[in-house]
Amino acid sequence: MLFLPPREPVPVTGERSLIIGRSRGCDLQIPHSDTSRRHAEIYRTEAGFVLRDLGSTNGTLVNDRPVREHTLEPGDRIQISDSVITFCAISSSIDDSAGGFTDEKTVLSERPVPLEVFRGELAEIPTFAVLQTLEMGRKTGAVTIDSEDGVGRLWLVDGQPVHAETKLQKGFDAAVTLVNSAAGRFSFEPNAVAPELTIEASVTQLLLEASRIQDEKQL
Repeated sequence: MLFLPPREPVPVTGERSLIIGRSRGCDLQIPHSDTSRRHAEIYRTEAGFVLRDLGSTNGTLVNDRPVREHTLEPGDRIQISDSVITFCAISSSIDDSAGGFTDEKTVLSERPVPLEVFRGELAEIPTFAVLQTLEMGRKTGAVTIDSEDGVGRLWLVDGQPVHAETKLQKGFDAAVTLVNSAAGRFSFEPNAVAPELTIEASVTQLLLEASRIQDEKQL
């Protein structure tokens, strides 16, 4: 799947090429003047999913390096103009009650596994992608983020945040901190009940605020 928050994730099925570009007919439209009408495509091969630049005017970057063709790995960051798209290999069964991830490595799974093993590395699936995936599946439970800043938890009801805690924060501010965790591990405990309700915001609002704070730090 391709993640460009706060927009909804775009599935990459491999049944046909997925086109990224400025044109409205693209599967993932990036309406920016520096983006070509048909900028890049993603298609499936025996080796995996491949990103190919379609002769764009301003080029395509993967993990800050210009590419013409690149076999994607989980967590790769695709930059087209000022948009950064994250490629995450997520089991298509995650939206089902029995869906989830494999234990050791987050890969596209041919066989559904229990949701209780929905966990992985933030380097491969950032927190925003975890939350958007759970939002799509309308999941209820708690996400635990174990990062260099410590351990924090964020509770969801029907895919929407209702409470969050870190060592120093609680509520919306704690949720923003967890979204901006850059490295570590995540795990999801289905049906975990929040100890209290402190957040009245959607996943989209949460991601927008987290993105705003990140942008301010980079100025």
